[in-house]
Amino acid sequence: MLMRTLELLSPAKNLECGKAAIEHGADAVYIGASRFGARAAVGNSIDDIRELCAYAHQFDAKVYVTVNTIIYDNELDDSRQLLEQLADCKVDAILVQDMAILSLIPQSLTLHASTQTNNRSADKVKWLHSLGFKRVVLARELSLKEIQTIHEAVPDVELEVFVHGALCVSYSGVCYASQHCFGRSANRGECAQFCRMPFDLIDADGRVVEKNRHLLSLKDMNRLDCLEELAEAGACSFKIEGRLKDVSYVKNVTAAYNERLNQIVRRHPDKYCRASRGRTTYTFKPDLNKTFNRSYTTYFLHGRTPDIASFDTPKAMGEFVGTVKELRGHSFNVAGTASFFNGDGLCFVDDDRQLQGFRVNRVEGNRLFPLSMPKSLRPGTRLYRNSDQEFERLLCKPSAERKIPITMTLQRTADGYALTVDGRVTATLDAPHQQAQKPQRENIIRQLTKLGGTAYSCDTVELPTDFNDFIPSSLLADLRRRAIEQLQQAGRSLRPRGPLAPTERTACSDLSHVQASYQQNIANHLARTFYESQGLKHPVPAFELSEPDGALLMQCRHCLRYALGYCVKNGGRPPQWHEPLHLRLGDGRTFRLEFDCRHCQMNVYAESR
Repeated sequence: MLMRTLELLSPAKNLECGKAAIEHGADAVYIGASRFGARAAVGNSIDDIRELCAYAHQFDAKVYVTVNTIIYDNELDDSRQLLEQLADCKVDAILVQDMAILSLIPQSLTLHASTQTNNRSADKVKWLHSLGFKRVVLARELSLKEIQTIHEAVPDVELEVFVHGALCVSYSGVCYASQHCFGRSANRGECAQFCRMPFDLIDADGRVVEKNRHLLSLKDMNRLDCLEELAEAGACSFKIEGRLKDVSYVKNVTAAYNERLNQIVRRHPDKYCRASRGRTTYTFKPDLNKTFNRSYTTYFLHGRTPDIASFDTPKAMGEFVGTVKELRGHSFNVAGTASFFNGDGLCFVDDDRQLQGFRVNRVEGNRLFPLSMPKSLRPGTRLYRNSDQEFERLLCKPSAERKIPITMTLQRTADGYALTVDGRVTATLDAPHQQAQKPQRENIIRQLTKLGGTAYSCDTVELPTDFNDFIPSSLLADLRRRAIEQLQQAGRSLRPRGPLAPTERTACSDLSHVQASYQQNIANHLARTFYESQGLKHPVPAFELSEPDGALLMQCRHCLRYALGYCVKNGGRPPQWHEPLHLRLGDGRTFRLEFDCRHCQMNVYAESR
């Protein structure tokens, strides 16, 4: 049976988060450079990316850089320069949306197709593979069956899937609502989170079906219990969303998924292995309920399910900790088993379905004294903790250590001694053989295993049974240092480099049958030339350059008919409203809904001018 490699891929807002992800068990991290990443709010210098690569590579972990925005003509030269700098840093791949990158990329860089390229089908993945993409990041909306179908159709392509974090309601790469409403393009990393806003749902007669609810706001993804299913379906990389998240989020979520992947590998040692080296130990117990979340869903992994949205609030509720038992003056007590700490953040949903939050000022057992007593708190109210001070205190400290276990073998040579590490590298020492007057074995082992400050740990030192030579500690330290340097260099030389992306596309698709649309996101002349070479007739400028009247703003697998119980196709009751339905923002702007039942999809349109 062919061994399959499993990769845990964590987000890095910055160098600190990237190193923390590697420390806590990630096999790879993805990070944005100074420009052209899909999170305009976070960027990192070339020097920081170079340092992160050096740190990650000692564990055979990888660094992927996001260059996955659409690019304007006046930015092409800067993009080319950035890509050359990233190649010099020896990053392991770049994530791409704009096809102009194919004309700019150095040969030493590997291409990954970002989820922003809207990857939903086997045909799309085949096409991307023909262009030289080694990996494709699949749409979050795909089911296990759809992932498996793609893998079986294109088995040579690495498939990366999201497993945790915030969910966009629209398929990635084809959401234009933020640009339409606020002039902030999601395809340029400037999403204004239109989908987290409250809306009224109104029918064709002007009747309000739902009032002031977050109808497009989804819960957060959590597929911790689905990793083995995803691996069996053909996924090889398991991606945690969160390039805007802080270091405590990265530590906790990475640790939780690392432990679960290790369990899978231990159960199937002949089937799976991890993509990097090193064992991680923690000072805390990972708990996904203690990290920012809007409640959890596996989304469409096992098909359409009713409870994927968070209509009442787009904010984090956190873990359920008990119910209010009794109010007394400026305090109340809680029925439950949770322990509380001064400074904890608690929240609840009030009678108007609004999320209310407060901070605990003082704790006396299960009696809590808020900084300010919430007026709408009632006996029986369900409480949630969205800020756990004790847990955060643990994560603020060094909370993990990652080491690569090695074995050392010390032997005599004709001229002195040789130290071999893992049978891979050998350092030699010229020194006379001198019989010791006292036993030396323990001292030799102690000196050779002083590996603090390196990525290695040594539990086994092999010595000849009759070995009792005296070797000065300073010479042993020098021998150990040179052996470890050779080991580090050997690890670097084993890393694949060279032309991994073809200079020419291996196939040319015929897109002459494809309808040209702003959804191809063509924002520069190189992208236009590329699509013309693929047979696309009369390419259309990107939405950001020329917004059409009454444009399709979102394509969503999330469906309000279904979520509200009115999908007759799936056993729901017939709706009482008259369509078309509209979403209405608080400022009065409206957006028409179209229910495309043939594709099981809800489309959101701008109103025609």
